[in-house]
Amino acid sequence: MKRQFRINEQIRAREVLLIDSDGRNLGVTPLDRALQLARERGLDLVEVAPEANPTVCKIVDYGKYRYQLEKREKKQKKPSRLKEVKFTIQTGEHDFKTKLARIRGFLAAGDKVRVTIFFKGRQIIHMGKGEELLKRVAEATQDIAKVDQDPVTKGRTLQMLLTPLPQKGGKGEEKEAQVRGQTV
Repeated sequence: MKRQFRINEQIRAREVLLIDSDGRNLGVTPLDRALQLARERGLDLVEVAPEANPTVCKIVDYGKYRYQLEKREKKQKKPSRLKEVKFTIQTGEHDFKTKLARIRGFLAAGDKVRVTIFFKGRQIIHMGKGEELLKRVAEATQDIAKVDQDPVTKGRTLQMLLTPLPQKGGKGEEKEAQVRGQTV
């Protein structure tokens, strides 16, 4: 869905809440004064929140602004993939650390991870060892992931689903929050 912005003379409001290119709030300004400020800086006046009262306008390079919005939307639409990492209850310490590093890499890339413990032959009677192994994985990744699905037994496997925690926003989100009148 492409969003159309009113720019410069297309803006219909008489007064606008003006935000400059650095994200500073310049207060409520008459439209003609806002247009004059934008022209002096060689930039465009873009209506970013037409439904607000007063209308919020930003002094920016319109092409660059659209590019950044499209880039942000594309990043948000990135599908979350499901990766799977398999263990057995006999997985050694070095193998555990290697697989844990792989899990952390998947989570850092924004992918969900299903951790699966396979029970071979009579190992199924040692379900407790599998649960302990999943608990170790959950504790080792708690800084970057949350357990989305607690350990579940499915046939001869024990599975748990990890989801990456949302990343802390950068400067762009702080500026957008300031435009909306919120503090970060």
